[in-house]
Amino acid sequence: MLARIFRPSKTAMQSGKAKTQEWVLEFEPRSALRSDPLMGWTVTADTASTQVQLWFDSKEEAVRYADQHGIAFQLLDPKPAKRIIKAYADNFAFNRKVPWTH
Repeated sequence: MLARIFRPSKTAMQSGKAKTQEWVLEFEPRSALRSDPLMGWTVTADTASTQVQLWFDSKEEAVRYADQHGIAFQLLDPKPAKRIIKAYADNFAFNRKVPWTH
């Protein structure tokens, strides 16, 4: 059973960093998703991949847990956030490359 260890990114609806500092161990699906013929819902026979997520405070704890329980894992390190520092006064600066107009 293969697992992924990663730090989730914030959603588009978040302005803060809630639940982005913790690490998640999540299992890869063993079987493909299929459509239920009666209701049309997406179903799978593998509950571990869809319903099991283990949350850890650090990457080392997640790796230690996977090693102790014999779980093969793939470690995905997060990319650093690209910060663009802007100020409102920059809209009216004299050295703008494109003049500010309406």
